[in-house]
Amino acid sequence: EQTVSLEQLVPADNFYRQVEAKLDLSFVRELVAAYYATTMGRPSIDPVVFFKLQLIMFFEGIRSERQLMETVSLNLAHRWYIGYDLMEPVPDHSSLSKIRDRYGLEIFQRFFEQIVERCIALGLVWGEELYFDGTRVRANAAIQQQVPRWYVNAKRHLDTLFSQPTDKQPSPRGFEQKYNGTRLWGRRQNVYKRQADNHIS
Repeated sequence: EQTVSLEQLVPADNFYRQVEAKLDLSFVRELVAAYYATTMGRPSIDPVVFFKLQLIMFFEGIRSERQLMETVSLNLAHRWYIGYDLMEPVPDHSSLSKIRDRYGLEIFQRFFEQIVERCIALGLVWGEELYFDGTRVRANAAIQQQVPRWYVNAKRHLDTLFSQPTDKQPSPRGFEQKYNGTRLWGRRQNVYKRQADNHIS
């Protein structure tokens, strides 16, 4: 009997293969470690899987956990990205909602901050687009505003996800204000000298 694996079904140039190759999300384990004391046992959903799902949700423009999991269950590339086999049940949307409520807004803010910083450090954000091996992502960088538009889009995404504007919720870190031109842009001006139509090779 011949069996087919997701590894065979997902094309080598698929967008999520590029995301997996370039964005290491292992940092999220430390980010949420305080939420899983040793006495509480292991989390129901691996934190890396949870935040991979959050990236899918953001990249695909999905606005609810229910719609997210319906999409992931049917999409081979999504299943491959989160490490779930063809016949393996994906997490229930209600579990995602509970985890989101447990983590709270600030953890999500810190997650997206890390993602934007890593993309900039890798040269994946410049000009007017975000690239993963030539694959354009809707999120892009607004140099004129000195704030990555992708980051602004992430803020809007969180506004919707948490059902209220992020700037009305107390956070010692802030969110969009962190990228006012004094941090990343001051250190990496050379990244933004590239043309908007250049691609990562």
